[in-house]
Amino acid sequence: MYLDYYGLKEPPFNITPNPRFLFFSVKHREAFNHLLFGIRERKGFVQLTGEVGAGKSTLCRALLDQLGPSFSTALIVNPSLDADQLIKAIAMELNLQVKGLDRLETVAEINRFLLQQLEHGKDTVLIIDEAQNLTPALLEQVRLLSNLETDERKLLQIVLMGQPELRDRLNEHGLRQLRQRITVRYHLNPLRRNEIGPYVHHRLHVSGANGAPYFTTPALWRIYSYSKGIPRVINAICDKCLLAGYVAQRDKIDFGMVGVARRELEGQIDL
Repeated sequence: MYLDYYGLKEPPFNITPNPRFLFFSVKHREAFNHLLFGIRERKGFVQLTGEVGAGKSTLCRALLDQLGPSFSTALIVNPSLDADQLIKAIAMELNLQVKGLDRLETVAEINRFLLQQLEHGKDTVLIIDEAQNLTPALLEQVRLLSNLETDERKLLQIVLMGQPELRDRLNEHGLRQLRQRITVRYHLNPLRRNEIGPYVHHRLHVSGANGAPYFTTPALWRIYSYSKGIPRVINAICDKCLLAGYVAQRDKIDFGMVGVARRELEGQIDL
């Protein structure tokens, strides 16, 4: 609705995890580098946690772009499955034909594929998003997959991404074998107050903004106060701010307009 008014090519504050819009705050850059290090150095298990909406999924998409053709990847975004379904889902993500095979046969196919990738000089990465939803039994199944190895190296690099509850789950006594194998860990914190302005400007720039709309300093302060630095919440309120600006036919998003957007976002008033 407001794209033509502001001269934007696409919505700047969509909540979908588009890696083109990834803003590398200090913490996001550190998280990204931890992921790359763990995978490229074949550390076996890598763990990334963060609050809901902190940007983990967007980092994941950017990571997949960065890895390039020398890596085969499997991304599981809905791990609420049973053990058989999870193994089948991983195999299917690797483009393996496993229809009609049982779990042991499917694992054998995955192992064959991993060895084949090794012969071609390629590494294989399994990324499980929303991993806090994995039951202890499923986490143990994932650990068993990490046993696929040669005498010299692991055949499968595994990245577990999830909310802070994932850390609590992995601290359970029954999962100590898995916990001991995780050698690279990072917790992604929200944006700091001084990063809100650059974050908003970055997303506007990517979407084609040329000076308008613009957010005043008090507006940015109020956005931070409401969002607590969580990127998804920032996106939601900024989107409402642009709609409010369009309705008022104003390029400047000020403190009061953020208040209007917040109340509308919470269903308290209509714009």
